[in-house]
Amino acid sequence: MFWIIYQADREDAQHIRDATREAHLAYLEEHQDIVFLGGALLADDARRIGSCLIINVPDRASAERWSLNEPFRKAGLFSSVTITRMRKGQYNPNAAPKTAEGD
Repeated sequence: MFWIIYQADREDAQHIRDATREAHLAYLEEHQDIVFLGGALLADDARRIGSCLIINVPDRASAERWSLNEPFRKAGLFSSVTITRMRKGQYNPNAAPKTAEGD
């Protein structure tokens, strides 16, 4: 089942992000079998304000465990983390933007 992990950055997050970026990317690569979608949350001015991940794991305990072990979270990058179960409804990968910036 899908779980959305919505993570809001702390005000002073950038130095934590910079210090743990490689570990974060390695963790995502290590768990690519369960990471359905992930990306930065951006303010209207394109400033990073958090991140969102959708993972496919069997239960809340697995989602919580995965999130607690994610390097950005372990380093204290987020002011809040919300984990919510999601049911897949509409799915249209052709509607996705062509670039990471949404163009």
